Amino acid sequence: MTERATGADRGEAHYEDVSAWGLAEADEEAMLAVQTECTFIWANREGWPVGVIMSFIWRRGRFWLTAGGQRARIAAVRRDPRVCLVVTSTGAGGVPNRRTVTYKGICHLHDDAETKAWFYPELAAALHPDPERSRHFAAFLDSPRRVILEVEPTQRIAFDGTKQNAATTAWVEAANAADQAGSD
Repeated sequence: MTERATGADRGEAHYEDVSAWGLAEADEEAMLAVQTECTFIWANREGWPVGVIMSFIWRRGRFWLTAGGQRARIAAVRRDPRVCLVVTSTGAGGVPNRRTVTYKGICHLHDDAETKAWFYPELAAALHPDPERSRHFAAFLDSPRRVILEVEPTQRIAFDGTKQNAATTAWVEAANAADQAGSD
């Protein structure tokens, strides 16, 4: 964290510019390795952003999701492949809370047997650690109209709330010390 980015160089402590609290690449990868839920956002026919919570896996530098081919989001992605995903660390075991990344990306749709053969079992294992349940879940995914969404990230906006928390603690301690010195 830099003092200039927080305003602390002027004796101010505020959250006006939080860009100094970006998420480190290693922390981002750790979060993506364990998180399986995101908000998937697309534009409808009228251009309005619409989003739903979806399960995903992060593989090969891409987000992989699935939905029935008849879903409105699939028709929208066929019209315009520009999408957005938001991933947070909330609920991701072993990763500190208050970390988040928003990704702009291009969505590619797949319905080929080769992609289904690796994706369904990997998604199922990520969502269901029990091997028997995972096997059944993967089989249930394999339906005639189901497609796989591959989102290639093109831009990211990341935030690490643990850094904000550390800055807040330091600011509070400094304010308390100044108050104490002023009352002496």
